[in-house]
Amino acid sequence: MKRLTYYSGLMLISMGFFACESNQVIEEETISQEVLTRLTDLGFDVENQAPIPFEDGYLVEGDIYLTDYDLAHMNSGKRLPVEEQYSTDNLVSTNGSRTITVYAPEEGSGGGGNGKGKKGGGGSGGYSPAMIAGLDLAIDRYNARNLEISFQRVTNSSNADIVMTRLSKRDERRGVLGSAGFPTASGDPYGEIKMSGVLESSYGLSTSGIATIIAHEMGHCIGFRHTDYFDRSISCGGSPSNEGDGGVGANHIPGTPTGASASAASWMLACTDGSDRPFNNDDRTALDYLY
Repeated sequence: MKRLTYYSGLMLISMGFFACESNQVIEEETISQEVLTRLTDLGFDVENQAPIPFEDGYLVEGDIYLTDYDLAHMNSGKRLPVEEQYSTDNLVSTNGSRTITVYAPEEGSGGGGNGKGKKGGGGSGGYSPAMIAGLDLAIDRYNARNLEISFQRVTNSSNADIVMTRLSKRDERRGVLGSAGFPTASGDPYGEIKMSGVLESSYGLSTSGIATIIAHEMGHCIGFRHTDYFDRSISCGGSPSNEGDGGVGANHIPGTPTGASASAASWMLACTDGSDRPFNNDDRTALDYLY
């Protein structure tokens, strides 16, 4: 199976192939040299996977969503040693226990708003039962760990902590699968996950494969970096590529080994083949340490 790469919003899945729902040629917008220079200064790789315009900002390294505001306020990046699992500087505040609510519009709902002043569902409608089942399975996987954080799917977007909305059909056609971001400085999870609605219909992914992708984006929302952030070629192939700390931190999580491998199948690897990746032993160690 071909590799899929996480196009994750302030970190999602990009792909090695594109949806077949249209033969339309999509003209790609260009990104200014000023923005490319800033991304390079922050430590992001703009050579092996070129950033693309996305929503009100840019999609970097496949699944990192950054706005001009983010670029202006992030600290300069740096390269860090090779370790296994990483977190951002900001994590979700739990005070011992915290339930994070997640909303996703279902088919027929029209895409839904998010109650947080962000964009709605991209005009592509809600999610199929298979996508909702994938979200529920992703939530179950986290909750089974008995962490200080738990997740709960809600049926109303009002005041939901994380809102999952459909990508635009244009982004779905050009192979974007999802995007997410990192926790806020005030200790809240990133509030929006943008997900493709064609993971089953166009790519043939199973419920468990869909759950893996959604869980990956949820991982970014609570502060996880890519397991192979120091060398994306481990899971994505191609030339070695170090994401750097991107100005948001890439802190080694104690108890996890040095190095990374595609065979270990961490749910936070930068790229996936669309298969099922439940938490491995090192993933569980990392989750238990942080939360």
